[in-house]
Amino acid sequence: MKATALKVVNVILALVFLNQAATGLLHDSLSHETFEIIHESAGLVLIACVVVHVLLNWNWVRSALLKRRTAKS
Repeated sequence: MKATALKVVNVILALVFLNQAATGLLHDSLSHETFEIIHESAGLVLIACVVVHVLLNWNWVRSALLKRRTAKS
């Protein structure tokens, strides 16, 4: 279940990231209204996906941070 969710979230993250890059680069070619709809909406989706991605990988994040802390001590 977790692995499947990560696969889905990772694909969405990649697509939304590419969308953000493309709309950012093409900002001058898009109308202001179109830019706001596409770029800002996708930005919110990107933030949500990053939060879900971190939550799904929280055990790894925690263990990686603990390893660094104990190595520094």
